[in-house]
Amino acid sequence: MRVDHVSYTAEHDGLRATADRLSKLIGVEPVDGGVHPRFGTRNIILPLSHQRYVEVVECLDHPASDKAPFGQAVKARSEAGGGWLGWCVSVDDISCVEDRLGRPSVEGNRRLPDGVELRWRQLGIKGLISDPQLPYYVEWEDQSRHPSVGASTAVTIEGLQIAGDPERVKEWLGLPPEGTSSVIDFTWVAPHGTPGLLAVTFDTPDGRITV
Repeated sequence: MRVDHVSYTAEHDGLRATADRLSKLIGVEPVDGGVHPRFGTRNIILPLSHQRYVEVVECLDHPASDKAPFGQAVKARSEAGGGWLGWCVSVDDISCVEDRLGRPSVEGNRRLPDGVELRWRQLGIKGLISDPQLPYYVEWEDQSRHPSVGASTAVTIEGLQIAGDPERVKEWLGLPPEGTSSVIDFTWVAPHGTPGLLAVTFDTPDGRITV
């Protein structure tokens, strides 16, 4: 189990403008991620080193965005102005997580610009909606197609600042949050409102940048 990516919801000027701002801030070229037909969303990827990435995501005008939990989460965050939605951990076998949490995973897919369909299973979006400090889980069908593949950058995630309780996240993960990465620093602050991912610090050739 390891930190896989962080998700950022598009701000009021839309997906492309939001992705371009983040791209310039951290010095990473954006990549068109395609549409999630099951969730009613689409994304742009900022691939990073260490097999990680930033997902910038927005809702489509599609019924799936009202029915699928991921679409619901993206829409709610967008209506609040956009920004950090949450963080995600990858696992080799999501059935172990299903057994431990007592809930099923769901299929996800998106078609890339080159025509290849990327598939995965994910779990925990309802947990994220009810308690946004909690990460969600993903199991990639083909790790060789991971969104970070081909990244020509030295930019990495250096730290996550989360409003919440590390003991609550430990209970959700089955291990301490710090166990999901040997290179990412976790900073916890007491929530004065809704818990969740507050900021991400990136280590870039130009120094550390916090978004």
